[in-house]
This record gives sequence, structure tokens and C-alpha cells, in this order.
Amino acid sequence: MLEFRLLGPVEAVVGGRPVPLGGLKPQVLLAALVLERGRVVPANRLVELVWGEDPPSSARALVQTYVSKLRKALADHGARDVIESRSQGYLVRLDGARVDADDLALLLAKARQESKAHGHGPAARLLGEAVALSRGPALSGLQDTLLRGEARRLDDLLVSVQEELFAAELGLGRLDHLAELTGAVARHPANERLRGQLMVTLYRLGRQSDALACYREGRAALVDELGVEPGTELGAIHSAILRGTLDLVPADVIPAGLPATAPAQLPATPADFTGRVRELAVLAAGLGADASAVQIVAGPGGCGKSALTVRAAHDASASFPDGQLYAELRGTSDVPATPGEVLGRFLTALGIDAAQLPESTQERQELYRTLVSGRRILVVLDDAGSEEQVRPLLPGAARCAVLISSRDRLAGLAGALFTELDLVTPQEAHALLARIAGDARLAGEEDAARRIVDACGRLPLALRIAGARLASRRQLPVQVLADRLGDERRRLNELSAGDLAVRSSIALSYRALDQRTRRALGRMGHLGLPDFSTWVVGWLLETSEAEAEKVLEVLVDAQLATLSGADAAGVLRYRVHDLVRLYARERAENEEPAALTGSVARVLDGWIALLGHTVLLSPPAESTWRPSAGHREPPGTSALAASLPDDLGSWLQGEEPSLAVAVERAAAIGLHRQVCDFVSAHTAVEQVTSRYELRDRIIGVAMSSARLVGDPGIEADVLTKLAGLRFAQDRFAEARQLFGEALSRCRSLHDVRGQAAALAGMGIACREPGHLAEAVHFLTQAAALSQALDDEIGVGHVLRIRGSVRLELGEYDAARTDLEESLATYREAGSRRGAALSLRSLGLYHRALGAYDECMAVCAEAAAIFAELGDDLMHSYAVRAHAKAQMRAGRAAEALPRLEEALATARAHDDRWGQAVTLRVLGQLHLAEGRLDLAQDYLGAAMSVWEAMETPLWQARTDYDLALLHRARGDVEAADSAFARARAVFRARGSREFTEHAESWQGVPC
Repeated sequence: MLEFRLLGPVEAVVGGRPVPLGGLKPQVLLAALVLERGRVVPANRLVELVWGEDPPSSARALVQTYVSKLRKALADHGARDVIESRSQGYLVRLDGARVDADDLALLLAKARQESKAHGHGPAARLLGEAVALSRGPALSGLQDTLLRGEARRLDDLLVSVQEELFAAELGLGRLDHLAELTGAVARHPANERLRGQLMVTLYRLGRQSDALACYREGRAALVDELGVEPGTELGAIHSAILRGTLDLVPADVIPAGLPATAPAQLPATPADFTGRVRELAVLAAGLGADASAVQIVAGPGGCGKSALTVRAAHDASASFPDGQLYAELRGTSDVPATPGEVLGRFLTALGIDAAQLPESTQERQELYRTLVSGRRILVVLDDAGSEEQVRPLLPGAARCAVLISSRDRLAGLAGALFTELDLVTPQEAHALLARIAGDARLAGEEDAARRIVDACGRLPLALRIAGARLASRRQLPVQVLADRLGDERRRLNELSAGDLAVRSSIALSYRALDQRTRRALGRMGHLGLPDFSTWVVGWLLETSEAEAEKVLEVLVDAQLATLSGADAAGVLRYRVHDLVRLYARERAENEEPAALTGSVARVLDGWIALLGHTVLLSPPAESTWRPSAGHREPPGTSALAASLPDDLGSWLQGEEPSLAVAVERAAAIGLHRQVCDFVSAHTAVEQVTSRYELRDRIIGVAMSSARLVGDPGIEADVLTKLAGLRFAQDRFAEARQLFGEALSRCRSLHDVRGQAAALAGMGIACREPGHLAEAVHFLTQAAALSQALDDEIGVGHVLRIRGSVRLELGEYDAARTDLEESLATYREAGSRRGAALSLRSLGLYHRALGAYDECMAVCAEAAAIFAELGDDLMHSYAVRAHAKAQMRAGRAAEALPRLEEALATARAHDDRWGQAVTLRVLGQLHLAEGRLDLAQDYLGAAMSVWEAMETPLWQARTDYDLALLHRARGDVEAADSAFARARAVFRARGSREFTEHAESWQGVPC
């Protein structure tokens, strides 16, 4: 076969062998003929293409020579009569020949058709083939000839193919094209679609700061090369990344897509499914080709909800060509599936690489809804426990449908269609029994069969068990089973055959274990953790970690546990399957019920002791804590604590699911005082993590336990912990209220240490919304109490906060005294984290006075400490403070990428305060550099967050920045209005800005 290749160096290939074409001029001639696709090219046009405006006198003769040589070279390779002479010129016969440029255009057209008809999967395959045709710039080596226009056209076509391919891959959730996309953007810096796709890819890879830098580079390229600002679509992508959402990104940049093969996750319908004709008809009506709905199938356990929903889903699957998703939510189990867990599985099925899954449930939910938008997908959610469990899993797309089975009616799901699944009819019950046991088995046994149906209460699960017993025991008379079921004292035992299949399978392995390993498995099942470290099992058994590991390895060999890896401390972790866990719990509660409470208590004691040692090894920045009396410290805990990584956040993050389950189990069996002590221990080191969902969960349990303990001091302590959590969540008004309640209780109990903690909390909760005088009032009281208690950590904490408030008030000398004393106190106490916090605050002091070098020095020192501690969030705070000093010192270009990195970190930690502060600084930077549109974007985004958090002082500060922006645009009215709002707040709060910006108020109406 003859092939002409133009997408790279010009080539002719026959049967896989390249044809020698000669030098530049013969290549130009052949390319010109091929590009005309069988049309005659006049000789004088060929002369012009080969030599330009100054051809030699022998040009036409030379054209004839080149044509002759090309003919001979092609003929020598078996391709004859390819170039024909005509009266006016020449043409190339393309009968049966392939031209890669034509293949490229054809593949692009087919891909677009496939995309419309079948989605991104087939389109991506075709586009991949098209891109593979390129061997470099089109017509390589001929760009300086008169064919440069054709070369540019072919290159543009190839760029279009690349754009379509990257769009399809993004639609499929793929992100492994980063290198190719980066190269394409480097080659075409002014191509806004490619740049937008690169920004989206970087964002999805968690590289928000790089995505923002990519926009900045693109904007510079557009301004420098074309003198224009980025278009609407690229601006929308930038705005979406800036605000942490992809909702505003144009669909042609991030098309919703599915993997090449639509997910088909439905389990098989039970072979013996019988009846439910009416219910199936109702469900089918809601799942028709033109209908969509959320449908709930509710009823008691064992009534066949799961079987019905799966059968209905299979019947309707043809109406959902884009796939079917299925999840067993385990809503009635001790460990229900979390929305984040299920969304992770759904996103993987929809083509997202597991390594690129968003961490938060909210981000997973947003990506999930983006992927299914515009598609026709059926989602089946089996055994739902609550509306809260289901809501994040609803696709939110008009063409998708959802089938839910649940024991609860889930009335809170507004607009859902509801099917109450009752018992089967007597006729359906008999048919089900006969189908499982066999018609012949029941022949002549109508009365006995009727009694079995009655004894089973027409409950499908019971009927299945009874039918299975008859089917598996051919010698068991139907009458005998009916009699046994008629005896209420043994009915449940007789109706356990189906479950016995599971029990017997596990029991075979269980009985082969030695007594110690059985005990370990039983206690693990009773505790119910999602996975186990070797030292937790050691605590359960009151043995060493090495012995615990031996026991766990026996369980792995017996197929009753699996090794799931090692945690951040290098300790091995093991997982037990849910069914094994339930069986083990049942065995433990039967075999050693008296020992189980003690085993759970030892685990909590172990964690309390372990956390206590970490506090001693790495003093926190806010409080000193020691375990209360009555806790037994397991041997080796001190050495274990010393082996933990410096990055306690990573270790705690891996432990959190187990910690939460253990706390809930301990509360359920009455270990309320230990629950409260554990929460106090966890709070002592919790500043290394901002995973508020876990903290909410365990503090909620502790609040209930504290009330049951009946100790007012413990209640006050847990209330303080809850207040601290609300402050961390930026819920300042609620935090102040809770701290105030805790303060009242501590005063009534004469608890000085508790009063100091509550007063410090009141102070910091007043500072953030801008109640500065009140903050100083509370913090001064807290400082006096902490000093009386000789609590170095408490003194360092309170003085640091008070110093920062005094800085806000413009009381510079007092602020410096507090901050320097705080730093010295922290260093004396050995709290590196506290010292880093104080250093950063001192940096803010130096910056306020214009001492930018001093600011950058102490902020860099703080950042280094936070980096060593593994505290990414506070590291970003120190970096931001350093970068703002750089900006004010005239080094904005150095500051910009560091600020964008700080913004990405704040978003990763779901830290709204950090996001808002960084957005504001970025707005100030762009304002100072004259990029007014960007400044508006950033300042507007910051203001949105401040308003949501109800922080008037920070809203006023951002209003002041916006006033400067309006003034720069010449909008005097808007500037005066913003100045007036800011001035009023500064005056009311007593902040230093009222005096520092006095010149700005001149001429501004009150």
C-alpha cells in the first residue's frame, strides 16, 4: 500500500518501506501535489511553490526533472503511474493510497460522531489514533517555503485533535495526560482551550497553586503576544479554581463523561425471585425511558427489599445505557458505609483513578454529580440507614434515577416516590416456598406447606430458610418441619438455616484456632474497629506487641484476617471481614461476656497513655494535660510513643476511624469516664488535624458520657472541648456562648484551671470577629490565672493571643512585650509548636511597623519549625505572613506563587479562615500590580467567606481594599461607600486601621 505522510517530515512509503525523495525542492513539489488530492497543479504554480518570487530560467525544466526522479523512485518501490502529466501541469493519483492528513481529519470527524452517540470512551480511542499519526510539525522542513500556510493549517488541525482528546480524557476522569498537555501548552501558549484543560488537570491533581500560576502565565502570553485579556471561558475556569469549585467550568473544557465501558454493578437477581408483580409495575413506571425519580422501597427486615430493587433495576437497565451503579450501604449494621466511602467506589467505577480521588465527602459529591450530569444512569442503594447517608449519593441529574431499599421510610427525602413493601400474599408465599424446595417436594403436603407459610409469617427471608432446609434435607418430612416451626420455643432456631451456612463456614476455621487466638478474634469482633494495629490487639489480650503479631498472623493463615499494611509509625495493621467480625462478636459474647468490658477499657487506657506520652514528648501550644487517676498504662507505651513519627497528624489521621469506633463502643458499654478522659487526651494533640467530622463525632459521644458520669467538672471540661471545636470550625458566636457556659460552671466549681481555659477561649473567640476590647479583657484574666497556676504552656498561649489582639488595636509596645514573653515561655516549656506560633505573631508585629526584613526572618524560622512538625496548615500561615512582607517590600513576583500555594493548603484542610486571609492578600497584591480584574476576583471571594463567617472587622478590612480598587477605577461613589463602611467598623472596634488610614477618610461622607 502507498502512503503519503505530511504530519511531520514529508514521506512516501510503499509496503512499509520509505521512498527516497531527494532534497527540499522535490519534497515541496510532491507535498504540493498530494495536498491537491488528485487535482491538477499547474506547472507555473509548482515553480512558484518551489522557488518563490525569483525562480531560475530553467525552473520548468527542473520541475520536469524532479517529477521524473520522483516517478522512478516510486516505481522502484512498486508504485507505478502515481504522478501523471497533464497539458497544464501534474497531478498525483491517490486511488487506494492513504494520506495521513486525510486520516487525521476522518478520525476527528468519526470521533465527534462517536462522542455524540456513545460518549467519550470511543471518541478518546479514535482521537488517540489520530494524535499518533503526528511525527512532528506538519511538513517539517518546509515551513519556510510557500507551503507554510498549509503546514500551519495541518498543525492547527492536529491541535484541534489534541484539544478534543484532552477534553474526552477529562470527561472520562483521566489525568495521566499531564505531560502531553503541558507540552502542548508550551508549544501553543496563547491557546486558551488547551490552557484551560491544563488548569483543570492540575486542579484535579490537587495542584491548585500550579493551576493558578498556569493562568497567570497564559494571561501574560495573551497580553504580550496578542494584546488581549483571557476570554470568558478561561476566566470562568480561573474563577472556579479560585473559589474551589468546578461548577463554573465550561462544559467543552470539562465535559461530563464516563469510562469507555459503562459501569454495570448490579448483582444477580435471586434465581428464585417470585411475585411482587404490583410493586415491580410501580417501580417500572418510575424507571421508564422518559421518567426519572428517587424511589424508596421500605419494609421490615427480611421482606425482600434488596431482591425486589435488584430485579426492578435489571428490568429497567435497558433504559439506562450509561450504566448502573450499586452500593450496599449496610445501614442496619454496626459499621454503615459512609457517603465518602461509597462515593469513592462510584467515582472509581466512573473512571476516576483511585489515587486522584478527592479527600472530602463534599468534593467527592461535587465531582460525582459533575460526571453523571447529562447522563442516564441508574443508582441502586441497598440497605440505607438514614437520609444523611443517602443524600450525598443522589446524582442530582435530571436523567438519572435512584432506587433505594431501607427499613426506614426516609421521609426526609423530599419528592421521593415511596413503595411500602409488606409481606407477600399467601399465594406468593406458597409459590416461593415451592420454588425453593421444589414442587415435587410439596406435592400432597398442602396442609403442612400452609402451616409452614403461616409459621414464617409470609416473610420472604423465613420462607427462603424453610425452603432451603427442605431442599437440602430430602429425608426431612415436610410435616416434621411444620411441626417444629409450630413450636414457638424453637422456631427461631429452626429458621437459622440460611445464616447457618455463613456460621458453619466461619466456624470451620474458628474451631481450628487455639484458645488464645479465639479470644483475640472474639475481642476484636466485640470492639468492632475497621482495622487493628498489633499494639491494640496486644492491649486486648494483655500481651506484648510481638505476641499480638503472632496471633494475628495465625488469623491471616486461617483466612479470618488480612494484612492491610503499615501505619505512619510503621506498625502493621490487620482487617477482619464484617461477617467474620459479627460471628466473632457473637462467640465472644457467649464465651467470655465478663471479660469484654475490661478488654475495651484497656484499649482506651492504652490510647490515653499513648496520647499522654506524645504530649510530654512534644508539648502542645494551648494546654498542659495529664491522664487522670485510675488509668492503667500498658507496658511499653512510652517506647511506642517515642517511635511515633514527628508528623503526628499523619499518624492520627490513620487512627481516626478506629478511635471513633472505640469511643462509641466504650460509651455503649458504660465506660463513660474513660470516654471523657480519652477526648481530653485527644484534644491535647488535636491541633495537628483539622478533621472536624471526627472531632464532632467523639466530642458528641463525650458530651453524652459526661452527663451520665454526673461529675460537673467533667461536664465543664467536655463543654470547653466542644467550644474549642466550634471555634476551629469558625463558628465564633457559638464558641463564645459555649465558652461562657463552661466558664460559669468552672467558677461554681472553683476550678481555676478550667476557668483559665474557658477565659482564654472567650478571648480568642472574641478576637476573630473583631471584639478586640472584650478579647483583651478575657485574655488578661486568663493570663493572671495561668501565671498563678504556674502553667507555662497556658501563659505562652494567652500572651501570644493577647499580644496579637493588642497589635490589632495599635498598642505596639504592649503587643511586643506580650509576644516576646510568650516566645520565651514556650521555649522554656519545650513547646516547639508554641514557639513557632509566637514567632509568626512577632512577624506580624514587625510587618505592621514596616520592618519587613525582620518579619521575613522570624516567619521563615516559624515556617521551618512547622515543616519539621508536619503541620502543613500552620506552615502555610507562616509562609503567607512571609509572602505578604515580600509583597510590601516590592517583591510581589516572589510572593505570588507562595501565596497561591498557601491558598491551596488552606483549601486542602477545609480552613475557611486561611482561605479568606490568603484570598485577601492575593487581591491586595494584584491591586498593587495594577491587575484590577484579578484583584476584584480575589477580594470578592474573600468577602464572601468573611460574610459567611460573620467577621465584621475582616469584612471592613476587605471593604477598605475594595475602596482602593474602586478609586483606581475612577468610581468615586463606590469607593466612598466602601470607605465609609470600613471606617465605621474600624471606629466601633477600636482597631488600628481607623488611625492608620486617616488620610483615606478625608472628604468621604460619614
